[in-house]
Amino acid sequence: MMRRLRSRKRDSNTELNITAYINLVVILVPFLLVTAVFSRIAIMELTLPGTNAANESQDARLHLEITVRSDRIEVADRGNAPIVIANRNGAYNFGSLSDVVKAVKTRFPAETSATVLLEPDIPYETMIHVMDVVRIGTVVQAATPIKVEMFPEISIGDAPSVPGGA
Repeated sequence: MMRRLRSRKRDSNTELNITAYINLVVILVPFLLVTAVFSRIAIMELTLPGTNAANESQDARLHLEITVRSDRIEVADRGNAPIVIANRNGAYNFGSLSDVVKAVKTRFPAETSATVLLEPDIPYETMIHVMDVVRIGTVVQAATPIKVEMFPEISIGDAPSVPGGA
């Protein structure tokens, strides 16, 4: 007896169930649109030192350098003796830095550029805080504090090593 092999007919009219996919899209699209608003990136334009830095160093204008070290902040005109702002209770003294930057801005009101130099182990948050203090200052006029631009054009770089390892 020979059996006949019956071939099963496959139903070619099956429907594709995409309900789960549509539910996922309905939930994800509004979620991504809502969270896209909160993921804005603040961009601060920085100036990188150019190839003509050697020529600029001979100018008579101010070249403000703020050097952030692990134990202090130094504020100086390039090549001159710095004003040293020592840390207070293990933290940087940003109030004194603000006062020094205001005094420099008062002396050189037309100057808009500054260079922030950092040692390798300085935290990112400290760099941003120093840049904020250098960029914007608070001045009291008629008993009202007003925010003013100090040195908005900021260049960043590595701090030179300290002679003697201090």
